[in-house]
Amino acid sequence: MFLLRDAGFPSEERIFVFNGDYVDRGAWGLETLLLLLAWKVFLPNCVFLLRGNHESKYCTSVYGFEQEVMVKYKGQGAQVYRKFLRCFEDLPLASIIAGCVYTAHGGIFRGAVVLPSKRSKRAKKGHKYKAGPTDDSTTLKLGSLDELLKARRTVLDTPYEGSNLIPGDVLWSDPSLDKGLSLNNERGIGLLWGPDITQQFLYTNNLKLIIRSHEGPDARDKRHDLLAMDSGYTIDHHVACGKLITLFSAPDYPQFQASVDRYNNSGAYIVLSPPDFATPDFHTFQAVKPRPKAHPYYDFEDVIDSDEELNLGAMDTGTSSS
Repeated sequence: MFLLRDAGFPSEERIFVFNGDYVDRGAWGLETLLLLLAWKVFLPNCVFLLRGNHESKYCTSVYGFEQEVMVKYKGQGAQVYRKFLRCFEDLPLASIIAGCVYTAHGGIFRGAVVLPSKRSKRAKKGHKYKAGPTDDSTTLKLGSLDELLKARRTVLDTPYEGSNLIPGDVLWSDPSLDKGLSLNNERGIGLLWGPDITQQFLYTNNLKLIIRSHEGPDARDKRHDLLAMDSGYTIDHHVACGKLITLFSAPDYPQFQASVDRYNNSGAYIVLSPPDFATPDFHTFQAVKPRPKAHPYYDFEDVIDSDEELNLGAMDTGTSSS
């Protein structure tokens, strides 16, 4: 609510792109998401809600949103929760702003590779190859926007194996200072990509900025290769064609922390203005204090601080049926 008041409410002259993770790890995920959905209904061409990795069945069952819905909606909780899961499936994975800014929750994604397949005796000439996304580090290559457009996104949980890996990459990947593309072994899903890949992605698609989110102060606290998330944003890659920015809009995150020492990070949002829309104007803000007392909807003392150590076997990679 503070961010909307500070930035100015959505209008035809003020278009918002929200970058996912509206729920979990706090007491008001339901109200936050409903407020943004209400703005989307009211001004559908002025408010865009991208999907984050927490808009999934697995994360919401671990980090509190499922239980929050059950408590607040009581007997109707299960039905309402299923409606939210269907909503999550339909959220777009990424956006292009003004033709020059790529925005996605995690970041970039792998492309399909052409793999040789066994050719049957009756196979027709020219049909000896098959294409599919690769999960082999030695054959990883950068994906195209056309491949992103064609990716199947209607999954309750983004697959970490199989043929439909692009959604998982877009929602779970992280930047690195090391060159190239590699599997994100720390998270067990998605990719790590270096400055050279940022340059390649910007150059190939005639873009100037990548704006992603996904890493709060707790995640960055475990990474010593990148800047800490103290100010609500970091510039992770500065290359010839432009910049890669990580933007995190939740101040004093997470709301519930097992440790006595809090991160006390600022939140931030970016304003992109004409004529080029490629010069980010950063606005930082602190959490409204004192924070009202609230009830956690998950056991934050036992659940890991960040979502880097995933129980991938618990993910449901199917589609919902209701």
